[in-house]
Amino acid sequence: MAGETSLAALLRDMTPVLNDGEYVFCTLPDGQLPAGLQPLGSFRESEGLTLILSRSEAEQAGLAFDYVAAWLTLEVHSALQAVGLTAAVATALAKAGISCNVIAAWYHDHLFVAHADGPRALDALRALAADPLSLNPEA
Repeated sequence: MAGETSLAALLRDMTPVLNDGEYVFCTLPDGQLPAGLQPLGSFRESEGLTLILSRSEAEQAGLAFDYVAAWLTLEVHSALQAVGLTAAVATALAKAGISCNVIAAWYHDHLFVAHADGPRALDALRALAADPLSLNPEA
């Protein structure tokens, strides 16, 4: 099934969900994933392997982190080639004073915000879905 590309449909149907738990970003300079870790996500950079893990898993593995995040999922099946969703979401969250790290996966977009900001981010995204023109009132 192909993902949605219409920005209007993506915003209207994004259905943000605040997932339970605390999540952290860790880096492994040697790029080697320790046995038994089940990262939520990873990305290989020239400086090392970045992992997104539950806080408890990172602590159990003795991995350092300095940012504890809430994880939100946009339930709409967004196409990887869709234009504007990340910008619209980032703009709405920025207007609310919320920093956001976005991960696009095959089916959904995933947002990581400071853990304390999770509920406010959910409210801001629900407001955006209800009134997408709020980003640009002159549109």
